[in-house]
Amino acid sequence: MVQSTKMFRTLRYYWIVARGYRFQPWNSPYLRWRFETFLGREADNLTPAKFFRLSWKYRDRLKNFVDWAAARRRAQRHARTFFVSH
Repeated sequence: MVQSTKMFRTLRYYWIVARGYRFQPWNSPYLRWRFETFLGREADNLTPAKFFRLSWKYRDRLKNFVDWAAARRRAQRHARTFFVSH
């Protein structure tokens, strides 16, 4: 897959899930929950530095998650289109 497509997907996912916290994602209840679910104790007490360090450390796994989320979004959109048209 083209690198720019992956970057767009990541930014799109971030834009959706960080709503209300886009300039301070470490305070987002949803992102905190995701990090804690994904990383366990390592993600306790997120600070800006810790958020960015963990994001960088696990960037490959996060990219895989974003790709999975994009595939689920496409499947949901396809299912809605299928049921609406039939």
